[in-house]
Amino acid sequence: MYKKPQKSDPTPSPAVVKKADPPQKFYSPLSGKEVADLAATTQPVTAIMIENSPDARPQSGIKDASVVFEAIAEGGITRFLTLFQQDKPGLIGPVRSLRLYYVDWLAPFNASVAHVGGSKFALDEIRNGNYRDIDQFFNAATYWRANDRYAPHNVYTNFQKLDTLNQAKGYNTSNFTGFSRKDPQPSAEPTANTINVTISGPLYNSSYVYDKASNTYARSQAGAPHLDREAGQITPTSVVVLKTTMQKVMEDGYREQIVTTGSGQGVIFQDGVATEISWHKKDRASQLTFTDSAGKDVPLNRGQTWVTAVPVNAGGAVSWK
Repeated sequence: MYKKPQKSDPTPSPAVVKKADPPQKFYSPLSGKEVADLAATTQPVTAIMIENSPDARPQSGIKDASVVFEAIAEGGITRFLTLFQQDKPGLIGPVRSLRLYYVDWLAPFNASVAHVGGSKFALDEIRNGNYRDIDQFFNAATYWRANDRYAPHNVYTNFQKLDTLNQAKGYNTSNFTGFSRKDPQPSAEPTANTINVTISGPLYNSSYVYDKASNTYARSQAGAPHLDREAGQITPTSVVVLKTTMQKVMEDGYREQIVTTGSGQGVIFQDGVATEISWHKKDRASQLTFTDSAGKDVPLNRGQTWVTAVPVNAGGAVSWK
């Protein structure tokens, strides 16, 4: 008896396996380093003025700052504006007074600013209601004077106290655009192995030695390693030298005033090489940006950035080899 052939079942198509999306990454807008989640990117930023006279050394907390601005405060003595977001050292200081040009640099970061008073122009600006001012003059419980230093080189604070003060004032997030950032790409043949920065005199001039293994620059000043008392030698991933000008102006007496807006020349040191750049800052509220000779943006390595403003009209200079 004839049987009609049965149709064979078609070969089943292989199941389509959808590739999982890679986990989303989040980065600190201050340091450029990867952080845990979106909430971490808006943690409040705190700026702290730190003294650099010889009697203030070694300082505490600087090694953990994500960004440091260095400039002359008075009489050739330099001072640091340090900015923190994720990394919070247990001790910071000595804390000192504010100048107007530091306000220019901190303004774009939506940061609260810890300081002990300041020059007239700086205080007029920082107290106008547009800033997060946490001056020691009005928040004495957040600061203390250490017994192992003499005044005025002995005002300290810590992030337990600063965080409590920021929260009490409602400074719970910071929303801002930081420097453009990139992943490190160490040069196979470094050409900027040593840097010498002249800012004023021998006690304040600095130098750096490139360490290829860590892709960082070990900082020295006054001919010796620049140490954080608790954390060791300061080693930024990027060193930025801004060439600018400085003049004395009458405030509450004659004060230094440094040009921070407009544009100028400079050099960025990272990955073992030097890039000559132009710096740009439209106004006080605008972020500092950097372009190369072709006008292209120059991003900075993730990690600590050290920015030094050298007054070229008063002997400021930078060299490297």
